[in-house]
Amino acid sequence: MQSRRDFIKRASMLIAGGVVSPNLMSSGGGIPAPSKYLGLQLYSLREMINDEGIRKVLEVVAGMGYNSLETASYGDGKFYGEDPVELKKIVGDLGMKLTSSHIGRNITKDHDEDMAWWNKAVEAHNAAGMKYMIMPSSPLNEGATLDKVKRYGDYFNEIALITAGASIQFGYHNHAFEFETKIDDIPVYDLLLKNTSPRHVIFQLDVYWIKKGGYDPVDYMKKYPKRIKVLHIKDETAIGAQNTVNYKDIFEQAYINKIKDWYVEVEEYDTTPEEDVRKSADYLLNADFVK
Repeated sequence: MQSRRDFIKRASMLIAGGVVSPNLMSSGGGIPAPSKYLGLQLYSLREMINDEGIRKVLEVVAGMGYNSLETASYGDGKFYGEDPVELKKIVGDLGMKLTSSHIGRNITKDHDEDMAWWNKAVEAHNAAGMKYMIMPSSPLNEGATLDKVKRYGDYFNEIALITAGASIQFGYHNHAFEFETKIDDIPVYDLLLKNTSPRHVIFQLDVYWIKKGGYDPVDYMKKYPKRIKVLHIKDETAIGAQNTVNYKDIFEQAYINKIKDWYVEVEEYDTTPEEDVRKSADYLLNADFVK
């Protein structure tokens, strides 16, 4: 992990080279502490990416102190329209890493085509240096049957074997409906855990959505410590603005479970997307319970 002195030196070099503007290196409280892991789901800045492009947004994000990124725009071998190797270099030059991706394809009638799509996706994610490929949602909502859950469990297992060949872990990200939808009084989320391979399929727990679904994130982290390997840190708006979830307890349990990766996601905003993502960074960088 780089020291504060190394971080400041690197920041000065980036500014001198025109990579990051000086005003982006501060969020009002000085240079962000480089010793902390700080992940961001780039969906948080989707409108800014559409308006200003991914390269500009990456510069802004680096200046906020984020150092681990999860993408949300894969298509035909590229991320945000960028070649994966080139995007990896851009991100690396800014002192960050591409570590995870939200990527999805539901089951179609053509199994071979589905698997061909995933094989191509794995090649791109491997080239980008990703650790995780996360399915962000599924059709397992109201009206789902146990047979459909099992079918998707088999589908996830098959995808996970493909990603494992590139040393990438495949996982699933929840919303509220996986807890609200129950079969024989068992949440779909638990049924997915039961019907997927413990060796190959991991779960990315969205701590906000599970709470909206009526369950406690810490309880599930304790119940499934070997399956829940990644987190989405989220609230109604900016992290720290409402505190509808208990971040302190969540992070303490995450460290007990040896969870290495988590990502801030801001979907709704009090001010602007950029400002709320910056506030989230400041809150977590200054939180004693975040290492």
